Amino acid sequence: MSHPLYVAFVWHQHQPLYKSPENSISTSVQQNYRLPWVRLHGVKDYLDLVLILEKYPKLHQTVNLVPSLILQLEDYVAGTAFDPYLEATLTPCERLTSDRRRFIIQHFFDANHHTLIDPHPRYAQLYYQRQEQGIDWCLANWQEQDYSDLLAWHNLAWIDPLFWDDREIAAWLHQGRDFSLSDRQRIYSKQREIISRILPQHRQMQANGQLEVTTTPYTHPILPLLANTDAGRVAVPNMTLPISKFSWAEDIPRHLQKAWDIYLDRFGCTPRGLWPSEQSVSPEILPYISKQGFQWIISDEAVLGWTLKHFFHRDGAGNVQEPDLLYRPYRLETPTGDLAIVFRDHRLSDLIGFTYSSMPPKQAAADLVGHLQAIARMQREREPEQPWLVTIALDGENCWEFYPQDGKPFLEALYESLSHETHLKLVTVAEFLDQFPATAKIPSAQLHSGSWVDGSFTTWIGDPAKNRAWDYLTAARQVLASHPEATEENNPAAWEALYAAEGSDWFWWFGEGHSSNQDEIFDQLFREHLCGIYEALNEPVPPYLQLSVDVHQTRADHRPQSFIHPVIDGRGDEQDWDKAGRIEVGGARGTMHNSSPIQRLWYGVDHFNFYVRVDFKTGVQPGKGLAPELNLLWFYPNQTMHNSPIPVAEVPDMAPVNYLFHHHLEINLLTQSIQFREAAEHYQWLPRASRAQVAVDKCLEVAIPWADLQVPPDYPLRLVLVLSEEGQYCDYLPENTLINIEVP
Repeated sequence: MSHPLYVAFVWHQHQPLYKSPENSISTSVQQNYRLPWVRLHGVKDYLDLVLILEKYPKLHQTVNLVPSLILQLEDYVAGTAFDPYLEATLTPCERLTSDRRRFIIQHFFDANHHTLIDPHPRYAQLYYQRQEQGIDWCLANWQEQDYSDLLAWHNLAWIDPLFWDDREIAAWLHQGRDFSLSDRQRIYSKQREIISRILPQHRQMQANGQLEVTTTPYTHPILPLLANTDAGRVAVPNMTLPISKFSWAEDIPRHLQKAWDIYLDRFGCTPRGLWPSEQSVSPEILPYISKQGFQWIISDEAVLGWTLKHFFHRDGAGNVQEPDLLYRPYRLETPTGDLAIVFRDHRLSDLIGFTYSSMPPKQAAADLVGHLQAIARMQREREPEQPWLVTIALDGENCWEFYPQDGKPFLEALYESLSHETHLKLVTVAEFLDQFPATAKIPSAQLHSGSWVDGSFTTWIGDPAKNRAWDYLTAARQVLASHPEATEENNPAAWEALYAAEGSDWFWWFGEGHSSNQDEIFDQLFREHLCGIYEALNEPVPPYLQLSVDVHQTRADHRPQSFIHPVIDGRGDEQDWDKAGRIEVGGARGTMHNSSPIQRLWYGVDHFNFYVRVDFKTGVQPGKGLAPELNLLWFYPNQTMHNSPIPVAEVPDMAPVNYLFHHHLEINLLTQSIQFREAAEHYQWLPRASRAQVAVDKCLEVAIPWADLQVPPDYPLRLVLVLSEEGQYCDYLPENTLINIEVP
């Protein structure tokens, strides 16, 4: 019997606890929230995702709702949650203090401007005034109506386009400007109305069989690290760990039980699936999950690779060459019962999460369906005993901000195509496991300890700031343990503060790797939760909790934080490049480049292109203080291929410019023309066609398609930039180093 290719989409909906610990237990009184993201994502991302799916009843999916998100959504529905953004929105403009006005100008454009601001003329007008004139100019020149319009648009723009046919919303969009306090109050009421529909809609679609709703440990903690922070050394043996080991495995069943109880209360049934926070797993946590009653969990392709001691290779199209290993559930035997585990296809998930937003929606949908069709053909050719299950699992909220119309055209094109594809069948994970139980076995002790990020825990531990946070958490946990009389029943505030502090999000933002313009607030929230433990126990709060865990300042050099998709227009849009790698050049790296006309380099990738941006010093232009030719040169370490010297005269005999390279892109900065070459035998350079994009205006921006370089996924590459004039060497950058990157 020929089976279709089964596909399980799993969307992970999560927000950390943004409310202060003194309000950590839901009551009828006002809740003090530090950030607005539950409310704003609540009107943009959670309801529309399942409403679009509902139009295609043949397609089944899984949605994971984290308990900390559910509780906060309910606070907003009840009208008891107030965040600083909401308080500003509901304040008469004549009562706005100068500090509040500055806050509004700084933070009410916190959105991707291409998709959420630019489509709305009045919102865009205010945004570009701030960008071009500066905050102080706005403070001096904006009138009360400007503030009122900004407050209204910040709240309107986050409402999903799926709801724009609502009579009131359509009227506000048409009105466009001159919003009153009454308008802003009604917009807030509309937000609460939308949020109130989220849980009932999920409940209904699960009852109808189109959805499976799963859960996560209560406040989204990294369970393997709660069990033992030494787990960080499984993937990184030389990791620097916190001074004090955190090992409180007894907290694991508490998080699982609270998640189970919240789910049972809201959905009237018990959950079958568990999304371990950050898809982090380890042998030690499995018995707790099985004992609680969960039947299946999910993790990442990298974790499976580490477990099987097998690296997943991909072909030139990016498809896994060992599909029979990845596209199947596995059975984990534990002392408390068996547990099934599925592993997501990392690349397909990342295409939706980070890359398809930069493509036309129908083209992006066709690309994904094409990948699935190719996998289905492989299944038909190999005729496995059991059909394959391709698991595509990702964050279900943050990516849509970068899609046109919040992803609606993409999802509609995707679902329309999948509805008519006979060789593909969308299922919930539980549906598949009911029909095709896991037969392949992974001994529990063999399961790798890791997460979705490189199969390790380096995103949450190992950095000095992250380790300091773990030490603070350990100290607070020990104080709570010294009060056996403080039970969850008679001192819930202490335990709720602990659970909140154990969440993964705080550690994500500490140290290197990730940053946002709210890092200081995340730092403050983490310390407030720790303070809440001491205060609930009537213990003195350690003085160090009054000081930031991390130093929150713009770092000069840093590695890329995520995929990027810049518009190549030579203008260097700050949002397009804010997740890119950055290297300071002019005067920041030593004496060699003190007089360099280049200020900094930016670099990054997505699944289709390698990106470079070069910022010039003030007053510098190509041909005027800047050599007119820029040469990009790549080589691929530990790979056997032809390489040749830099094809520029008078190159000094020093590293790294005396290396041999495989690809060369020469850019004429005056004409913006390019020449692309590939190294051949006998140190020759042969011309090749290229679809690289180049733009020079305020800066230089370049996009080089991976198809030009013709290297497979996961290849490491090194890049150096050389300035020249009429073929004569002038300078190189970055100084004394190379740009290191990997093909996605």
